[in-house]
Amino acid sequence: MKKNIKIAVFLGAIGLIASCKKFVDYKPQDAYLVTASSYLQSESDYRTMEISVYTPLQWLNQVVPIGDIASDNAVAGGESASDVLDLQQIDQFTTSPTNGSLLNIWQFAYEGVNRANYLTQYKTANPAGSQVNFAGKDAMYGEIYFLRAYYYFTLVKMFGGVPLFTDKRLDFSASGTLKRAAAADVYQQIEADLNSAIAVLPTVQSQAGRITKYAAQALLGKVYLYEKKYAPASAVLQSVIDAGTFSLVAKFDSIFVKSGENGPESVFEIQYTNTSPYYQWSNVLQGQGNYAVQQCGVRQLNGSNDMPYAAGWSTNLPSGNLYNAYQAGDQRRDGTLFDVAAYAAANPSYNITYEVAPYENTGYYDKKYLPRKGQTSGQVELNYLNNYRTIRYADVLLMAAEAYNQTNNDSKAQLYLNQVRRRAFQVSDASFDVTASGPALYTAILNERRLELAMEGERFFDLVRTGQAATVLGSNFKAGKSELFPIPQSEVVVSHLQQNPGY
Repeated sequence: MKKNIKIAVFLGAIGLIASCKKFVDYKPQDAYLVTASSYLQSESDYRTMEISVYTPLQWLNQVVPIGDIASDNAVAGGESASDVLDLQQIDQFTTSPTNGSLLNIWQFAYEGVNRANYLTQYKTANPAGSQVNFAGKDAMYGEIYFLRAYYYFTLVKMFGGVPLFTDKRLDFSASGTLKRAAAADVYQQIEADLNSAIAVLPTVQSQAGRITKYAAQALLGKVYLYEKKYAPASAVLQSVIDAGTFSLVAKFDSIFVKSGENGPESVFEIQYTNTSPYYQWSNVLQGQGNYAVQQCGVRQLNGSNDMPYAAGWSTNLPSGNLYNAYQAGDQRRDGTLFDVAAYAAANPSYNITYEVAPYENTGYYDKKYLPRKGQTSGQVELNYLNNYRTIRYADVLLMAAEAYNQTNNDSKAQLYLNQVRRRAFQVSDASFDVTASGPALYTAILNERRLELAMEGERFFDLVRTGQAATVLGSNFKAGKSELFPIPQSEVVVSHLQQNPGY
């Protein structure tokens, strides 16, 4: 994890048990190799392995651009129609089961599940059968339960029902035996894990980036919305609001600069770092840095040394449709969409030159995660340290507003919606407040989610869960198919998993 939580090389979940019988006389310990039977012997072992369960969060960085590219918020962009083909397919709803980005998400999420399961398997006793007790162990397992829930939530919202296992790691013996669980069963497990986490997690952690009780409550509230369980959603989200721990920062775009990381609006952030830049071209998608940041940058951007921004690849480009959705005076527009031509004109001393995106140029770039100078190292394109602001307090307020509206408490729904709007327009009065009720208020809340959370990976999934996707996304979106992404073909072949409809 970033700055405060170092990434650990995870030895426990990657085939440590070498039990081939013809080597019965060989003891791996004699060669100073770590084995399952000699690990988890101390608190330090458990703590080290715990950090490894966080690690795959960083590898899931493509979930965010996919959540906007698949929607009306963004286009894939890039150098040509064949550049970043995985994202082009998602943009056009021509996605195939061999899509590499989706395969990576599937594999990385299950790597997270596997790592979590290894620890839960040995919670009571280690692989040698001994108990290892230490202060804070239960709270530590709260983090593990949250992380497993997060990985399964990523899987179920993208693919629907998926193989569900919690008792142990998946190993080669399970190959060909997996079955897809119903989506409802996956959600039930996510709920169980998050409730277990909430019961033991502290409200404050000593290290930035670690999961708190409030992060688990906020994620549970989001899960309930996906399940349309509005009453429990409003209750658990109200608990986060009532805590008084979080607040909306005054200046919207200050959230997304380095100094805004883990700030007063942060409920849960995925931490990235460049201190050990092991993203390389041979290992592009597994590292500590936020690879997605480079995707958002302006192609061939150059300028004076004091110009703050760095060049990128011009993918994940915000759409003109998104730009036009903002009202005049809404500070979120310029905090979300970067107009490089306007920026160059306003800053002539920087002597800015750039190349417009050759494909699907919209004129706009993702300002929230625009690459900045001095925030990367090693293979510089791959190791940006920008955290993903995964659950912000504004998101909590808007989720609560939605839940209250759907349980006929429009006064509270208006209250929380308008808190977000007043920050957006930098006012303290009711001049931009929404006074609608019922279905009109619901529409206003969902629209506010788009404006507030644009380019943060929520839009497509919001459209799907609220039943608006087919109407909003046009003819390329096929109802009954496009709500879910295809199960990776390799998983269909190896494990005989049933493919999603239409693929």
